Amino acid sequence: MEPENPILWLNMGIAQQKAGEYEEALESYREVLRIDDNIADAWASMAMIFFELKQIDKAKKHYKIALEKDSASFKTWNNLGVLYFSEVKYEKARICFEEALKIMPMFYDALYNLRDTCRELEDYRAAAEFEILLKGINSKNFT
Repeated sequence: MEPENPILWLNMGIAQQKAGEYEEALESYREVLRIDDNIADAWASMAMIFFELKQIDKAKKHYKIALEKDSASFKTWNNLGVLYFSEVKYEKARICFEEALKIMPMFYDALYNLRDTCRELEDYRAAAEFEILLKGINSKNFT
């Protein structure tokens, strides 16, 4: 009904992605970007698909574009950190998780990931501090 509405295409892409229809989702996200290439969620969603498909360079490129479009996306910072963590680039991962937490200080996923990253970096003091924060969030049911 509204072929030039990027939000409808974005929602279709999200539904397709959740159904595991990655090629169709990528086409929907490309349609979003054809209409408006400033929609960071489309870039980030494509990055997630590329990451799941083990196309790491494409995923990284799309996450970075998403952050150029919306540097305040704590979820995108966290997801880029997960990508770096998977590449055993712990310092870069740490920076991404810290950026996510600057934006959303009690974001459970970033705290959890940062704790694990600090452990890998053998920064056990910081890891212990993040563990305390995580327990506090759990006890308040903030997830």
